[in-house]
Amino acid sequence: MTDASAPVLTIDGPSGSGKGTISRLVAAHLGWHYLDSGALYRAVGIAASWSDIDLSDASALVRCTFDTEIGFRDDAAGEPRVIVNGVDATDELRTETAGAAASAIAAIPEVRAALKDRQRAFRQLPGLVADGRDMGTVIFPDAAHKVFLTASAEERAERRYKQLKEKGVSVTIDGLLREILARDARDASRAVAPLRPADDAVRIDTTGLPIDAVVARVLDVVSRPTP
Repeated sequence: MTDASAPVLTIDGPSGSGKGTISRLVAAHLGWHYLDSGALYRAVGIAASWSDIDLSDASALVRCTFDTEIGFRDDAAGEPRVIVNGVDATDELRTETAGAAASAIAAIPEVRAALKDRQRAFRQLPGLVADGRDMGTVIFPDAAHKVFLTASAEERAERRYKQLKEKGVSVTIDGLLREILARDARDASRAVAPLRPADDAVRIDTTGLPIDAVVARVLDVVSRPTP
């Protein structure tokens, strides 16, 4: 059950800005819970593909959203795993196909509404670090601490290229850059909960910054007195 007294740190930003890595590290440092909101959308997208649901069929996707069981657990190495309808779908969730599906269904207002309470349920003591695209603007607008991470599209494509090459996936920098720019445009222009910084968010450009430096900046935001 949601605990409204639990403090929340929201970390929003576009794909490849580093918000997932930073959010997990900050949550571990603080000893807080962690919400990967993007994984919820990806999980619904995967469940829809398993059921051969057309991503343009809004009513079917809403039913799928309510019917899909999504769980999170750590493996023996402490790495997060995502369980969709009883199946470990973590590797499939990380593909570009799953990301594109998540972006498509995230533009459907009814799907976003269906996932809103599920995301807010992660708010538990001692606190929550919530990573996504509308955490600070829609899901937790009352969060005490808000950060918006960004980075140049070129650097984000380079980061994603390295991640995929390490997994043996054949991709090109140019192709990834086109996909990132297309997703940025799609996320920023959607009618419901477009990607944008909350008015009271602290913006951090991670271009050229090592991970530990970004984590330090985010922790500094949390340590500041709240108004």
